Amino acid sequence: MSNAMMAWNPEVASARDAGTPIVALESSVLAQGLPAPANREAYRLMCAGVRSVGAVPAVTATVGGKAVVGLDGEALERFLSVGAMKASARDLGYAIASGRDGSTTVAGALAIATMAGLDVFATGGIGGVHRAALGEPSFDESADLLELSRSSVVVVCAGAKSILDLAATLERLDSYGVAVIGYRTEEFPGFFTASTGLPVSATANSATEIARAFLAGRQLGRPSAVLVVQPPPTGAALDPRLVERAVRVALAAAATGPNRPRGAAVTPFLLAAVERATGGQSLATNLALLESNARLAGEIAVALAAENTRRPLGSRPR
Repeated sequence: MSNAMMAWNPEVASARDAGTPIVALESSVLAQGLPAPANREAYRLMCAGVRSVGAVPAVTATVGGKAVVGLDGEALERFLSVGAMKASARDLGYAIASGRDGSTTVAGALAIATMAGLDVFATGGIGGVHRAALGEPSFDESADLLELSRSSVVVVCAGAKSILDLAATLERLDSYGVAVIGYRTEEFPGFFTASTGLPVSATANSATEIARAFLAGRQLGRPSAVLVVQPPPTGAALDPRLVERAVRVALAAAATGPNRPRGAAVTPFLLAAVERATGGQSLATNLALLESNARLAGEIAVALAAENTRRPLGSRPR
């Protein structure tokens, strides 16, 4: 992307120039994923998590005809209070050309992070393959998966959102050649839940292990992301049976209600329905895992900086 099409906030630009670790963040969770005032709390927690380990947070978005690395100020306030168009990777060109505010999904944030040369990205949960129970075609799946296959970035999350077909999502990640590493877990988490019964093929117990695996893959010419999954923090994870009941209620509402969601509206609709069905417990879990994932991403960014200092050949070609 041309430098003329990118805007860096001063803090993030200074961190880039100084070689300070940076963690990219999405903005869809702020504009669509969480209701006010929880979205503002999510922003605070994610940024605090990244900063707590010595890295700098950079929320991605499109504003005023530019891809923004480090959403802040008046633009951030608009996203938190008014919202913005949901911008996946496919939407970035239109959003920039039309000068619209665009809140990045995982796919959109990955595209901007890649163009900005950022190696680490944190989110809550990735998108994936939707359940057939929604009444949509079986090929209905998130663009996040394809973007993960072509973005050389470490992505930290709590697995895929519980509303999805988790087994099919994990299989698709395998088909796309996306490495999935469980951080101190041998299972693929279920976003709201720690246990799904779905094993991951690799585990790591430290940020340094993850950094080294990522750099080794890059030196081998692997084009895809390394997806790091960790369960929600202890005490915040929900009972899988509670979540499954809530998801089924949400799916039924989406399939039979008078205002059935379509496309990009499906995920926010289902997550809101799950929040109602769990009496608000899922919202607290969401906030907790966003902070935890941001902190781990910060640790990995710091570890990557240390490894690149020792092994400059592992750095991204410029």
